[in-house]
Amino acid sequence: MLGLAGTAGAAAAFGLVGAPRSAPARERVRARTPRVAAHGPATVGPPDSGTTLTQVATPSGDGPYRRLVTGPGWARVVRTELADAGRHRAGRRVPLAAFVQFTDMHLVDVQHPLRYEYLRAQTSSAWRPQEALSVAGAVSLVERVNALAGGPATGAPLACVVTTGDNTDNNSRAELDWFLRVMSGGRITPNTGDPRLYEGVQDSGMADYWQPDSDLRDTDKAVGFPRMEGYLRAATSRVTSPGLALPWYVTIGNHDLLPGGCFAAGSSGGFFADFATGGKKLMRLPEAAGARLWHAVQKGLDPRGVRFEELLRTQRRHMREVTPDAARAPFTAREYVRALSDPAVRGRGPTGHGYTEEHADSGAADRLYYAFRISDEVRGFSLDSTRRDGHYVGRIGDAQLDWLEDQLRREKDTYAIVFSHHTSTTTPEGGARLLELLDRTPHAVAWVNGHSHRNRVTPHGTFWEISTASHIDFPQLARAVELVDNKDGTLSLFTTLLESAAPHATDFTDLSQTGLAALYRELAFNAPGAREDLAGGSADRNTELLLRKP
Repeated sequence: MLGLAGTAGAAAAFGLVGAPRSAPARERVRARTPRVAAHGPATVGPPDSGTTLTQVATPSGDGPYRRLVTGPGWARVVRTELADAGRHRAGRRVPLAAFVQFTDMHLVDVQHPLRYEYLRAQTSSAWRPQEALSVAGAVSLVERVNALAGGPATGAPLACVVTTGDNTDNNSRAELDWFLRVMSGGRITPNTGDPRLYEGVQDSGMADYWQPDSDLRDTDKAVGFPRMEGYLRAATSRVTSPGLALPWYVTIGNHDLLPGGCFAAGSSGGFFADFATGGKKLMRLPEAAGARLWHAVQKGLDPRGVRFEELLRTQRRHMREVTPDAARAPFTAREYVRALSDPAVRGRGPTGHGYTEEHADSGAADRLYYAFRISDEVRGFSLDSTRRDGHYVGRIGDAQLDWLEDQLRREKDTYAIVFSHHTSTTTPEGGARLLELLDRTPHAVAWVNGHSHRNRVTPHGTFWEISTASHIDFPQLARAVELVDNKDGTLSLFTTLLESAAPHATDFTDLSQTGLAALYRELAFNAPGAREDLAGGSADRNTELLLRKP
């Protein structure tokens, strides 16, 4: 439901900022300052059009609400903590694999009764003004990837797209259907409840939330958000996705399987399932009650949603009547896998997008992990770090790590890239063992993940951890990753950040699909309380990451 807005610190589950920094990164790296190189000489292949190497959305003006314009791109940074950069590598290198990572798309049913926008006073990620446009923004990201000529650094054909979790926001069947249609292609109407009406917080008449269609001077209009008549109707109208022109694989995240991203209750029925599909929605809380609930989630004290259920039961007389909708029901891990296996959402494949009927049969446990081939030289391993017992932090159990160790031992002749939702610093159980396993596996070159909503690239002894920002919070990015052999005893991992295909400039009168995708980015930049460090530093964005060749 609420997407993460940062790295270390508060509740990732509620999408809130951060999680405990356990499982610290290993320190056996050579301390060197990353070297910045102009991206032209450091790359070969086609021009870098359509990537953040050439241009990036940049704020303009000095008002409280700032418009976005096209600004200069981010140069590529050459990082040599794990290996030296040979002078002649650019002319020798041979591409081994190229793919794109999507992460933390958080496709949001903004009218869902279990959402807790009323915690906005406690954390800005409880509700974001841009959320109603998440589907339009995601379709624009698909359009961007489809327009790429190949890997931005090498020109090599892109093999696939891999999502690293939190594809949906609140474990809702409606959101899951929207995600599958965005990725595979088709028509999506991002609306639940009464098809003729919007019934969420943005037409509540409450000044706590941006009321775009109203003259009410709400808290967001007070800092420059516009009045936009017809916005809510447009935001809930049909969107058409072309579907990815590449095969795509799925990794699961805590928001995909847990209501709110942290509660174990709900996916198999009971109070939360009934409330999700029912006709009541809470939109405002006494500040003291919100503070108590936020404290429980932030500290991880309510994994089964006991306090949350109690709050909802005691506040029923303060709730708004909404239209019940069975499409808002939660889904189980088994249902998730079977939905991915539906021929109607196969797109460019593969069937199941990494998962099989065997996963469906065992989906109640944390067994949604698998291996797949990215190229002849590179093997991918998608892990399951979501806790079924409820929590926003990750867990990778011993059985899964034993499986991965056995797979890595069998695949010694190929390079390995591991994918998960949670990062090394947000996986208190199993994270340290995974770091140690990858560090002693010479052909393991990268661990690619998300969850923190922040770009961060970290060296770990013999491999790189590549954490990518979300597509719900500004700057709304995906990442292309390319592995090359430099033919000098080193490898390079090129990482290149991608914006959606939507124009940087917006027009408040343009309520077309493209206009809304552009507005999605600008609203995210201006969201009150939004963190300003999620793009990371220059060494976390467009990079060349050197490795010793095993």
